[in-house]
Amino acid sequence: MKRTTTKKTTARRPARRTTKKAAPAVSHVADKAPDQTRTEPLPSPASAYFFEERHDRFERHTLSITVDNEPGVLARVIGLFSGRGYNIDSLTVSETEHARHQSRITIVTTGTPMVITQIKNQLERLVPVHSVNDLTADGNPLERELALIKIAGKGEKRVEALRIADAFRAEVVGASTEHFIFQLTGRTDKIEQFISIMAPLGMVEVCRTGIAALSRGPHAMTGLASRMP
Repeated sequence: MKRTTTKKTTARRPARRTTKKAAPAVSHVADKAPDQTRTEPLPSPASAYFFEERHDRFERHTLSITVDNEPGVLARVIGLFSGRGYNIDSLTVSETEHARHQSRITIVTTGTPMVITQIKNQLERLVPVHSVNDLTADGNPLERELALIKIAGKGEKRVEALRIADAFRAEVVGASTEHFIFQLTGRTDKIEQFISIMAPLGMVEVCRTGIAALSRGPHAMTGLASRMP
């Protein structure tokens, strides 16, 4: 009689998967020195007058601009200054060449040498502009301004106002028993000095034309206009 043997099989259990735990992230920021983790402040918005670590001196320049005498030209020129933050100290404009329909704009502005250069370059890009001349850079320009000053007063103040006006060679263009209107022509510093002296004597109001300027010498202004046919 044969023996039958049965093999006892045992089911193998699936091996357990061991997952390695990820090492905690090491913050390198904490290891840095406190001064290295500070957030630097953002720079202020760019401006035509902002230069980092620059000590450029502000200069006063008189610019003479020849433009077409057509509507909207003055608005474009003023918009260029206001849109870029450039300052205008004085502005005069009038037609100078009727046959060519051209006008001259005289602008007195203040800025660093870099700002003045930017102003001239940007003005030359405007379509109605024919020439831009820096009269201050070309030499000592001849500048004149006209002012009307109204003085109201009686008695000693009235006499003193007439005496001062005579010293400044101011002309009386309007008068009554209670007031004077003086007309004064000259450089800006002369007019400002006259106004400051007249202020305590009953000055009512002042009207100024702004600066008109020409370069000295027998020649006309140089610039884009001289290269035109």
